[in-house]
Order: sequence, then structure tokens, then C-alpha cells
Amino acid sequence: MYDFDEVIDRQHTNAMNTDGFRSYIFHADENMTFPYKDEEFIRMWVADMEFATPDVVIDGMKQRLDKRIFGYTRVFEKSYYEAFAGWCKRHYDWSFDPKELVMSNGIIPALFELVEYICRPDEKVLFLTPSYAYFKYAAEAGSRDYVCSDLKYSDNYYTIDFEDFEKKAADSKTTLFIFCSPHNPSGRVWKEEELKRLAKICEKYGLWVISDEIHCDLLRLSERHIPMGKIMPTYKKLITCMAASKTFNLAGMMISNVIIRDEAMRATWLEHHYNFDNPLSIAAVQAAYEKGDQWVAELRAYLDKNFEFTGDYLAEHLPKAGFRISEATYLAWVYPDEPGHGPGLCEAGSGEDDWAGVKIEIPLGCCKDS
Repeated sequence: MYDFDEVIDRQHTNAMNTDGFRSYIFHADENMTFPYKDEEFIRMWVADMEFATPDVVIDGMKQRLDKRIFGYTRVFEKSYYEAFAGWCKRHYDWSFDPKELVMSNGIIPALFELVEYICRPDEKVLFLTPSYAYFKYAAEAGSRDYVCSDLKYSDNYYTIDFEDFEKKAADSKTTLFIFCSPHNPSGRVWKEEELKRLAKICEKYGLWVISDEIHCDLLRLSERHIPMGKIMPTYKKLITCMAASKTFNLAGMMISNVIIRDEAMRATWLEHHYNFDNPLSIAAVQAAYEKGDQWVAELRAYLDKNFEFTGDYLAEHLPKAGFRISEATYLAWVYPDEPGHGPGLCEAGSGEDDWAGVKIEIPLGCCKDS
């Protein structure tokens, strides 16, 4: 059994969570004063967890440390692919060709690159809104326009407006759909029928699809994730992005998996992408995929209890707050349950995990008493 109730002091570790909020959020230094001490704040601004990375992962890093040399490194060993492919097979019953796997220092950097590789300057990126802000930023960084298809909202629940989505996908200038599955911020786990309808539309109009599946392991115990790769088994214009960073609280290790089916696009990536991998990151992620199943199972059960606790607390103390236990992620989507605060959020926010409007996301990846 893992101890998810342990409170770990992250101060003075250069963590964005504890040591970076002054400069990152307020663009201020240590002279800025607040009514409370830094350590007294409940930190809800950055999407990483307060749980220790599992011992099996740390042991994997220690074994790599024992090698004592940390020169230029990339993923060459088949054992890494076997570990990741094994994880995908066990958890999603999904397989992919090893030649399709390339590495990135994160999914966000991959999005920034891929937008420019895929879209000509006069073409558009499509995504569902509300949306993770960096989908918009990726388009803007490449000077590409973007178009939003707002999700339908009813009873604190989001669904896809397929008629609107197809109308925007049909635009000949719309060439890329960035898809978030499970969805961030709503926490939706898309059902097989929804995925198939999206896939049919994307294939009909020949859209490239980047499926960001970074939260795919963090599901409520009653849910299951279906990779877009299973729904579109032969579609060459599909790129799947996954990572152990959210799952195992390894965001600072900066390593992600990008599965590119199309040979020409993969060649473009390999030609232009400047990629060396941190040797400790490789060891950490490989160990996580090989030995982290039990930790994730216990984590999911703990997060389910955190969501129940949050729902009960809001019902008692903030009854007007709109809230529904999300189907995935460790983030709670809370907002005023009033007219005018529905899902019409084409604009994304400005922070690491911000969105437009008045809605607030609360990371629940911490012990309930902290």
C-alpha cells in the first residue's frame, strides 16, 4: 500500500508549484508581500500532484545513476518501446508499430512543432472548447489561425456538437484537429460512439488529427480510455501523444511519447526536431511503465475519494457552485451555476492551466487534509 496522505515539503526544490508562483503568475520578486506566508497558501494554479513519485520509478533512476556517465542520450534500446507498448496493451488493449514512436521533451513542444509541419500559413487549427490553453498557443506561435467548436453543456456535463464540428471541419482551410482525450478541462472520457463520429468526420474531410492523451491513465475506476488509434486503426494522418508525466507526477522530467504513423511526417519530425533525452528521464519512465501498475491503481482509488470529498464539501459550503465529478484527470472543474456561464468558451486563458471565463480548476492530486 502506498501512502498518499504523506505531506511533502516542496519548497526550495525550484518547483513551479511552490517556488515559481511569484515570478510566473505575478511577474514579481521576493519583495512582493501577501497577507499570508507562502507556505500557508493552498496552491491550485499548476497541474501537478502532491504525491511522491513511486519507489519503483525512483529505483529505476538510481540504477541509471549507478552507470555514472550522463552524456548525450536518445532512446535506442528496444526495452523502452517494449515497456511502453506493454503498458498500452495492458491498459488499453492497443498496439502500435515501434517505428512510429518518436520522443519529445513534452507534448506542448510537440504541438508547437507539429502545427508548423502540418499547416500551411493560411490554414487553420480546429479544437473543441473549452480547451487547454496551449492548443491555442500552438496555433498562434506558428501564426496559424484557429477555429473553435464549442461543446454542448447541460447539467454540468459536456458533449460534442457534431453538427457544428462538421461544419467547421468542412472548411477547406481547416487542416488540423487537435483533440484532447480525455478532455481537459471538463474531464470527459469520450465514449466509443463519440470517438467514431469524430473519426468519421475527420476522415471525410482529410483532417490531420493530433490526439493529446496525456490524461489517459487518470480515470475514475468506473471508466476506461479508448485510444484514438484503436478507433482509426489505419488512418495515416493520426498522431497520438502520450506521457507518463501526469500519471506518475514526472512533469519535470520532460519526456513524452509521440506516435506518428505517416512516414513523410515522421521523416520531417526526425529531420527538424532537435531531440536529446535526459538519461534519468528514460530510466524513470521505463520503470514506471514496467512496474507502476499497482501504484496507479491505488492512485485512482485515492483520487476517486478526493472527488467525492470535494463534491460533498461544495454541496454543503458552496451550494451554488457548478460541479460534477469528472470522469478523468485529477482536476475539478468548478464554476458559478448561473445563466451565462455555460460552455461558450472559444477563448483560452493565459496561465499554465487557465481557461477563459470565470471557471476554476482545482488539482485534487493531494492528500485531503493538506
